[in-house]
Amino acid sequence: MIRFEQVSKRYSNGHDALKQVDFHLQSGEMSFLTGHSGAGKSTLLKLIMLIEKASQGQVVFNQQNLANFNRRNVALYRRRIGMVYQNHQLLFDRTVYDNVALPLIIAGYNERDMGRRVRAALDKVGLLSKEKLNPVSLSGGEQQRVGIARAVVNKPALLLADEPTGNLDPGLSAEIMDIFEQFSQVGVAVMIATHDLALISRYEHRLLVLENGQLIKDDGAENV
Repeated sequence: MIRFEQVSKRYSNGHDALKQVDFHLQSGEMSFLTGHSGAGKSTLLKLIMLIEKASQGQVVFNQQNLANFNRRNVALYRRRIGMVYQNHQLLFDRTVYDNVALPLIIAGYNERDMGRRVRAALDKVGLLSKEKLNPVSLSGGEQQRVGIARAVVNKPALLLADEPTGNLDPGLSAEIMDIFEQFSQVGVAVMIATHDLALISRYEHRLLVLENGQLIKDDGAENV
């Protein structure tokens, strides 16, 4: 699915954000990515999303070296990846339906296919009955679920989440994690970047720990 092969990233100011990172995340595998602030978590996600490119080594997605993608193909590539953010990044001048439909509008889907996909995604996160509401009327947990529905409406092979439970209480966090687990059970690879060690401790998913740009722990490596 996604493979890092001795990946390093040095920014123009000389900062080494990642140093020889090596791991393989398989289809249907769920993992946590953690580490101190500045450890390299955001950079790692940016490399997967092709917001940044590696300085050394290879990032491979489904046997394709991301270094070979040109600008014209980046948008098509990103449709294969769902991204969930801590602050939801929803449009509050549009309905729940319209927020989830946005990736499909950009991709050029027709109205019939769009409606079917949007409602299937909303049903998956338990919000089908709220498609006509404005997101501002929803709770924080519901807004996060709208963000998840938008991330998966394209049926991605990989789902990335950056601090997805950072603004939620433990009960709502557990609900969001249950949704992520459901997607991994149907073959979607899931990587969750989080500082929440209490959340991580409640689950037995693979744990990758970054420290000063180096991968110092990968408790799933022996199973790969």
